[in-house]
Amino acid sequence: MTIRAGFESYRASPVDMRVITSDGQSIAAHSYVLASSSPVLERTIDAARRGWGAECSIRVLGVSADAVHAFIHFLYGSRVAPEEEEVVGAYGAQLLALAHAYRVGWLKHAAEAAVSARLTPDRAVDMLKLARLCDAPRLYLQCARLAAKDFAAVELSEGWRFARRHDAALEVELLRLVADAEQREKRWARERAAQEACRQLGEAMTTLEHIFPGSDGAACATDGCTCRGLQLLMRHFSTCAKKAAPGGCARCKRVLQLFRLHASVCDRTDQTCRVPLCRNFKGKTQAKKADKTWRLLVKKVTRAKVMSSLANRKVPEVVAASWARYNGRVAKLR
Repeated sequence: MTIRAGFESYRASPVDMRVITSDGQSIAAHSYVLASSSPVLERTIDAARRGWGAECSIRVLGVSADAVHAFIHFLYGSRVAPEEEEVVGAYGAQLLALAHAYRVGWLKHAAEAAVSARLTPDRAVDMLKLARLCDAPRLYLQCARLAAKDFAAVELSEGWRFARRHDAALEVELLRLVADAEQREKRWARERAAQEACRQLGEAMTTLEHIFPGSDGAACATDGCTCRGLQLLMRHFSTCAKKAAPGGCARCKRVLQLFRLHASVCDRTDQTCRVPLCRNFKGKTQAKKADKTWRLLVKKVTRAKVMSSLANRKVPEVVAASWARYNGRVAKLR
């Protein structure tokens, strides 16, 4: 392996310990380097040493010899160089287990990031269990997201079949994660739909003010204006004979709801606001307090209206140029 040359510079000083791997290989090392890199290794070396200056040997089991070589190499270097990221990716899971067991935090973070970046559906279950054992929340979250996104492929993996036969707790945990992800997606979809509805209501309030401007404005008379649909609805409301009949007219009921909502968000005085029934609904609101659901709707529509006006405002040229330069630098970095 090319990484074995990483700590050749220490060969000038005599080695005082050996690391024994699972297949019996012996790796010469310096105890002061390993002890200074890991508190667990420090205690293990102190326990294995029989006398001052005597050579000792420790066992690092459970992983391949190449992974142990890589682990010792990174302990000597105390960092992961950019050209060594492929090595971390090749032994990511084993390095994560070793870094967790021997409490090497920086190497654990690097191995966790490497495993998360190379995660596939056929390894999701195995890596989920490894993340739980090694306390790797980033890898755990990535496994949960991948399982929720492509559970059909995860079900075909050997890890899932093993979990169903021998690890019921892991199976239940993974199913719970998938179910939670589905519920979260449904909740987000409902929230997005509610935000879109509030945005449309906010635009309707702005359109009402456009159709019925204040005392200092003129009504819209443009044929191609976006307020044309709402103008037709207003004309229907003014001429509809069913709105006073039993059961009423569904379209007229929607118009009345729009008028009531406008009165709740209107900040004009009674003399300047020309939207129909605005004064009447304001008086009813002051006389009778609206229910909690209506107040929440008014709050959301007001917020959506403000955000829409902020999004449509003209950005100063200096700010636009600054954002263009920033986006250009970000694009180059990507």
